[in-house]
Amino acid sequence: MQYFFYCRDKAGAFETRKGLLKAHWAFMHPYIDAMIARGPTMSADGKTVTGSMHIVDLPDAAAAQLFAHDDPLAQGGVFDDIMVRRFENISARTMWQYHGNAEHARFLWVAEAGAGRSVEGRALLAAQRRYLEDPQRAANVIVHGPLLGEDGVTWQGTVMLLETVDRAAAEQLVAADPAAALYAQSALVPWRFGGAENLQDLIAPV
Repeated sequence: MQYFFYCRDKAGAFETRKGLLKAHWAFMHPYIDAMIARGPTMSADGKTVTGSMHIVDLPDAAAAQLFAHDDPLAQGGVFDDIMVRRFENISARTMWQYHGNAEHARFLWVAEAGAGRSVEGRALLAAQRRYLEDPQRAANVIVHGPLLGEDGVTWQGTVMLLETVDRAAAEQLVAADPAAALYAQSALVPWRFGGAENLQDLIAPV
């Protein structure tokens, strides 16, 4: 079962996060082979972490709760809230299999469906996939797929990881999503590839 985790940091938690980052990576190490994507969300200026995002294949809902709440960042009080949802990786690749341009901007887009829009959303999945995999846009999409209910069927929204030349290009891409009219709320936030190999600048100095 694939799960999407989005944990938003408390205001002022950045220094606490930095001190716990090595422990966080150690906790994540056993899950590496099951990961589809990982990484922190960032402030608009790119200087401060605002949250954590992971997409992971796990055995069941109990394992997902352990993953979310036993993370040293969660245990250390960094997170203000934790979103855990079933997910389907329509893009059928991991972020490590994506070959883009690291100089471009990267974003997480999370869009949650309005009440009663599940049937309409599922009906639009094929159109959404065609839209995102069109050659004009495919190079900008790192990973994408629907948020799902715990039954693995009920459509609850969309997640996209994007790489674009700038924020305006990312905004234009998500605005034309075939399911755009079904979302009650959405957020487009700067995002970085995660892992120790990419985030040494975020560790607290010893």
